[in-house]
This record gives sequence, C-alpha cells and structure tokens, in this order.
Amino acid sequence: MSQAKFEEYISSNRISEVECLVADMSGTARGKILPPKKFLSGHKSKGLRVPEEVFTLTINGRFVSDTNAVSDSAIDIYMQPDVDTIRIVPWYTEPTAQVICDAFHLNHDPVTISPRHVLQRVLQLYKDKGWRPVVAPELEFYLVKKNFDPDYPLEAAVGRSGRKESGGQAYGIDAANDFDPIVEDIYDWCEAQELDVDTLSHEAGPAQLEINFNHGDPLELADQVFLFKRTVRQAALKHDVYATFMAKPHENEPGSSMHIHQSVMDSKTGKNIFTGKDGQPSKLFLNHIGGLQRYLAGALPLLAPNVNSYRRLVPESDAPTNVHWATDNRTVSLRVPASDPANLRVENRVGGADSNPYLAFAASLACGYLGMMEKIKPSEPVTGSAYRYAHTLPISLDEALDKLNYNKPLKQVLGEQFVEAYQDVKFQEMQHYRKVISSWEREFLLLNV
Repeated sequence: MSQAKFEEYISSNRISEVECLVADMSGTARGKILPPKKFLSGHKSKGLRVPEEVFTLTINGRFVSDTNAVSDSAIDIYMQPDVDTIRIVPWYTEPTAQVICDAFHLNHDPVTISPRHVLQRVLQLYKDKGWRPVVAPELEFYLVKKNFDPDYPLEAAVGRSGRKESGGQAYGIDAANDFDPIVEDIYDWCEAQELDVDTLSHEAGPAQLEINFNHGDPLELADQVFLFKRTVRQAALKHDVYATFMAKPHENEPGSSMHIHQSVMDSKTGKNIFTGKDGQPSKLFLNHIGGLQRYLAGALPLLAPNVNSYRRLVPESDAPTNVHWATDNRTVSLRVPASDPANLRVENRVGGADSNPYLAFAASLACGYLGMMEKIKPSEPVTGSAYRYAHTLPISLDEALDKLNYNKPLKQVLGEQFVEAYQDVKFQEMQHYRKVISSWEREFLLLNV
C-alpha cells in the first residue's frame, strides 16, 4: 500500500482513532492510540515514540530492573507503521484502525530486540540463500468462565446447551456448535481483518477449540496470529466468558499448542526444496529436520516461554517430550504429514499457544536453517509411540534458558542482544513467580510438615 492509499484508507473509512501496535516479548500488544490527523503527521516525522524498554516489559507489566540489553538512559525509539498491515478493529462501535509497527532508533537503526525484527532477521538469512519459508500455524485455546479470583481453578465455559462439558469432545461437531455465537463472531471479525483462518475443530479438552491458518509468508502469518489472539479474547468477552491461550489452564486436561507446519521454497522457481527431482525427500529436508532436532532444546524458551508452558510438555498428555521425528505420527515433536511431494513439510508440535508468534516462528525456522547450513543428519524416524523414549526436552523454563544461553549458533542467528534482553525478561518473571505461595503448598504442607 502506498502512502497516498494509506491516507485514503484513513479518510474513506472515516477512522476516528488509530491503534499503533508492537508486540512485546510475550506477544502482548503495546503502543499508542492516536486521532487520525496526529497519526498521519506523527508517523512521517518519528513522532510515534515509545521507550526502548517497551521490549523489556515482563508479563506482569513491569520493566526489567537490571539489564544491559537496553540503554540505562531510558531512551526513545519510534514506531514506523507497516502500511500493509492496517486493518479495521471490528469490535469497536466507532471506526477504529489498527496498524502493526516496526521499531527503530532515532538514527533509523532497527531495534534488534523487537520480536518482529527477530523474525525479519531470520527470514533475511533464508532470502540471502535464495529461499522462501512457508508456515501454517494451528492454534488451540480454551473458553472458560470468567475468573475473578486467581486462587480458584478455572472452569470450562458453558455454551448454548446450558451445560458444562463433563469431559473432552475431540472433533465433536455438536460440542463445537455449542459455542457457535462466539465462533461466528470470531470468523466474522477475522474476515473483516483479512485474517486467513481456515478450519475449526473441537479439541480434547472441555470447551477447547482449534483454528488452523492457511499456509503463507511467516511474517504475514505472525502478524495475523498476533491479531487473532486479540480477536478471540474480544469475541469471548462479548459473550461474557474468557478465551485463554495459556499452555496449561486446567490441571487434568490437555494443554493448548501452536503447531507450526514449515517448508521452504526456492525463491526463483517457487518449488519446494524439501523435495528432490526424483520426488523423494531431499538432503536439505533431512538437514532441516536434523537442525530442529539439534537446536530445539535451546530454542525452547521461545516456543514454551512461561513457567506454565512446561506443565503441558509432560508424557502421555498429547504433547511431545523429546526431539524424535516420524511420518504421520502425532506422538513425536517433528511430524511429517502424509502429503504429495510438492507439499512436503515438517510440523513442529512443540510450541505452546502461549508463545509469541514472531519468536516461535523465528526460533523454529532458525533451527531448520542451522541444520541446512551445517548439513546436520537427523536420527532415524521412529515407529510407534515416541512416548516410550526418554524425556529429553527441558522440563522447566530455568533449564531451557540455560540451554539457550550456551547455544552460540542459535544466539548468533537470533541476535545476541535480543537473546540477552529475552533472558533478562524471563529471569525477572521467574523471580516474581517464585515469591508466590501456591494452593498445593497450602493444601499439603500447612499442617503436615
């Protein structure tokens, strides 16, 4: 979209406010809300300024108190709208636009700790090799009753039937239809924003749904997932329930994932480089899987970014626990779906729904890129259940951050300043978490020790 069309969009839609958005480390929308005239003049003159520390905010809304990844002078950066991302916000009564921004220092250098920039950095590495990655995310979430006291467990939302689901109804048509009013709003609002969502299904947990996206450019899909999460939460609130993308919101139910299907095209020919001339999987395809196997543990903090994330990655819980791969096998981390040669791809099943899409895509593609660069050979594909093999993925955020910290190739691909900032954010979140006394401790330790 040209600048002239950008201004025409604002005028023709009679926009009363513009939300300028950036995604912080957690994928939370940050930024500014402006009247259209101020927006149109501000974005031309570095006027859309926010503090650099917006990218070192923790999930509880606090700035990291001690980090060398940002200036200690609390400097300004400016947001530069990506004009191709402007969309109407469909849940407001007043005409409101939203636009995703890139972040720059006042000397026009990119802010390298911005999650959107991290994904752009990884995509540039592919572009330099003449490659074009393609992804297709699958995103799960739960609908739950409103919860005003965090000490109480969450309860499944009640649909049109008026009855709470007693258990999971995986792929249940009637169970999914029970939440039609919410789902219809989600689809309508996604269409209004040109979010390319595809199919919906009911997952294994009570009031747990999954929506798949059509495959496409990783940056465009990350933008869409970023906006989609916001859309789903707003649609749920309209119907007086919460939608949550927590990785493990219920104690005895499956977690919520964000599976990432990924393949790589030749930029010139448009052909899938994962398939050889003979129609068989190529060496680059096997190297890509080998890279995912070698580097996935170090990349895990970006795919499982919260302390709660590791409650999902446990044996026999519909989530992977190691780095095995196989064809058409849902127990492995790296599944190769049955497909024709042109659509050969690998599905990374490790990521949680709580992950920041920019960072999850960047991490998964970075692992595959390193595999292709280093010509890493994968293990033999497994047969049968991969749950019978040892749990080799990190079992906590602490352990995963240690793996990332000592993984020099991955840090270089993602950007060392970014990794430092990300680790500082996560360490402060863990310090805050450790101060909390859980209900389990009160239940079993209060009178028994």
